Amino acid sequence: MRESTPEIVTFGESMALFMPQEHKSIERAATLDQSFGGAESNVAIGLARLGASVGWFGSLGDDPFGKIILKTLRGEGVDISRAQLSSDAPTGMMFREHVAGRLAVHYFRKHSAASRMLPEQLDENYIRSAKLLHVTGITAALSEDCRRTLRRAVDIAKDAGVLVSFDPNLRLKLWSIEEAREVLLPIAADADYFLPGWDELKLLYDTDDYEFIKGRLTELKAVSIIKGRGDTTVVLNKGQEESLPFYPAEQVIDTVGAGDGFCAGFLAGIMKGLSPVESVRLASINGSLVVQMRGDWEALPEWSVVEQRMSAKVWVER
Repeated sequence: MRESTPEIVTFGESMALFMPQEHKSIERAATLDQSFGGAESNVAIGLARLGASVGWFGSLGDDPFGKIILKTLRGEGVDISRAQLSSDAPTGMMFREHVAGRLAVHYFRKHSAASRMLPEQLDENYIRSAKLLHVTGITAALSEDCRRTLRRAVDIAKDAGVLVSFDPNLRLKLWSIEEAREVLLPIAADADYFLPGWDELKLLYDTDDYEFIKGRLTELKAVSIIKGRGDTTVVLNKGQEESLPFYPAEQVIDTVGAGDGFCAGFLAGIMKGLSPVESVRLASINGSLVVQMRGDWEALPEWSVVEQRMSAKVWVER
């Protein structure tokens, strides 16, 4: 077992992913491509490719799907020393298709190994020794046990002075907005970096009044990064507000995973000592590259590619 903790640790659900080739429906596809996906494991791979020291843990089934997920994460340079394979529950699965031009995702995650994570399974020293803990609201939505596990992980990090990054990743297929507000807003209050989308904020605060939402966010201790307000990202930091345009993508093939790519880029920037605004620039480049290829994490770029884009004088501020 690895002795030193990575600088960034994250945990959550990762699932086997199946999807038809091209843009067919599952009903009419003869074969399905196999991969995997999960917000936190996607971010971990993105961070590793950007040169960050990162670890992912969670519970997967002791089945072929769980094993290939762990092997791939390890191969990408992610520390998986605290991940677990369960013989009592399976790895969750998701099936993705395009129906009538729109993306549809079908989940088979109920009673999965990930949904059974418990606070007692956390390696407290692993979290305490990190510089930053990254979590998402998806974990809290899986089950009451997962909710308690997420809350405990955040408490461990706060007690140890470890920075907390929180992406709400609101999934209303898993719980109601009322349940989500009750759990997610207190976590946002404890975070050092809060990375919500504008549409998520409108739901969480039950209003589309930007000034009201901005007021609530400025009450938080976190640096808040509002993704997708128009075609900009807004940085709220200690009362200061700055809007940055999206980095342009030459083509858009698949938007799945763009948010995770953005998050990985932002956290990599913070770990490299960049300011929040500079980190958003890096994040925007990362996200723009992800949408130009199919898959949850396959398109996440290497640091050399992002660095080249950052140094090129092609991004014109508006």
